[in-house]
Amino acid sequence: MDREKLVKLTNEVYRLTLFFPKKDPLRYRLRDVAVSFLACPNQKDLEILESFFEVVLAQNWVGVNEVLSLKGEYNILKCDMDIVAAVKLPSIIHKPIAGESSSGLPERQERILNFLKENGRAQVWQVKQILPEVTKRTLRRDFENLLNQGVIERLGERNTTFYQLKTEVS
Repeated sequence: MDREKLVKLTNEVYRLTLFFPKKDPLRYRLRDVAVSFLACPNQKDLEILESFFEVVLAQNWVGVNEVLSLKGEYNILKCDMDIVAAVKLPSIIHKPIAGESSSGLPERQERILNFLKENGRAQVWQVKQILPEVTKRTLRRDFENLLNQGVIERLGERNTTFYQLKTEVS
C-alpha cells in the first residue's frame, strides 16, 4: 500500500475534522481511526471510517463533496485490499522493509509479542520499561493493532488492563 497516499488521506481527515465542533467526539474518533489505519491498514478500520463518514454527511458540518471525495479514496483502498486478499500472494514474495520483522509486523510489535511469550501477560507500563524510547500512546496503538489482527487479547479495563497472547479454544 502506498504510504504517501495513506499519509495524505490522514492529513485530509485532520483538515476536514477541523470544521467539526471542538467538543464533538466524532472529531477525535475519526482522527484516531485514520491514524490507526495509517499505522496498520486493515478492513475493520475501513468499515469504521465508512460508518463515520455517513454520520459526518448527516451532520452538514462540511461540504458533501469533500466528504464523498475522502470516502471514495478510502473505498479505493478497500478495493485494493480486497484484491490483494483474494490473490493471497505467497509470503516468500514479501520482503520486510526497514523496521519490519520477517513476520511482517513492525519490529516494535514483534518485541511486544516476544515479551508476552516470555511473561504470559503484560500491562502497557511494563512494556514501556523495555521500550523506554516509545510513548505509552504509541504502545497502546501497537496493542490495538495486535488486537485487530487477532494475535492478542485484552483482559480487564482501565488500570487493570492486561494483554496476553490469544489462546485458541479447541
